[in-house]
Amino acid sequence: MIKEMLTKISARSRRLVASKIELKTAGLAVMLALAAGSNPSSATAASAGDTVQGLYDNLLVTMKNGATLGESGRYAELAPVIRRSFDLPVMARLSVGPAWASLTQAQQQQVTEGYGRYVSAIYADRFDSYHGQKLEVTGEEPTAGGLMVRSKIIKADGSPVEVDYMMRQEGGGWLISDIYLDGTISEIATRRSEFAAIVRDQGVDGLIAALNRKADMLTGTTARAD
Repeated sequence: MIKEMLTKISARSRRLVASKIELKTAGLAVMLALAAGSNPSSATAASAGDTVQGLYDNLLVTMKNGATLGESGRYAELAPVIRRSFDLPVMARLSVGPAWASLTQAQQQQVTEGYGRYVSAIYADRFDSYHGQKLEVTGEEPTAGGLMVRSKIIKADGSPVEVDYMMRQEGGGWLISDIYLDGTISEIATRRSEFAAIVRDQGVDGLIAALNRKADMLTGTTARAD
């Protein structure tokens, strides 16, 4: 009799424990589902267009505060945006061209840093004020060279300028690797011609100095000496 009672109690205990475990598991599943539903962006990878739109959104904010920020202030705001939106190492390498292979690792790093400062300075100089301009991503299109993001910049007078971005996938996101003005003029090709002449006449140190000098002139900032 006692043995039968103990057996029944033991079975009842096992059923209660199992029920509690099932409830906890179900509760955890509900919590995870709610968490996933409350943050849909975590389940959706950013597109190439998102990278360009993020750049444009930051440009517009900087433009609207352009006069208050000044040249150096706009540069300070945009430099981090440029670094996270552009594939600067790839763009620097392609802009230098075949001479890149002969550079030391330290020289490659210096060129990349100078190139990043230069690009940031150009954006800070060109996008200096807001007068109703619009910066719009219009679509994405696969091309022979990769994925192209199409966009238009509507100037203050209403005239459109076509600006397209060649994109490169890096990890879980997309980075800009070249820019095409009016759909045909490659920024990398233009820079390669310019940089080749500097490297030929002044060497790579001359190129590094030229990039930093141009950035300094545009923004009133100074390259950091390591």
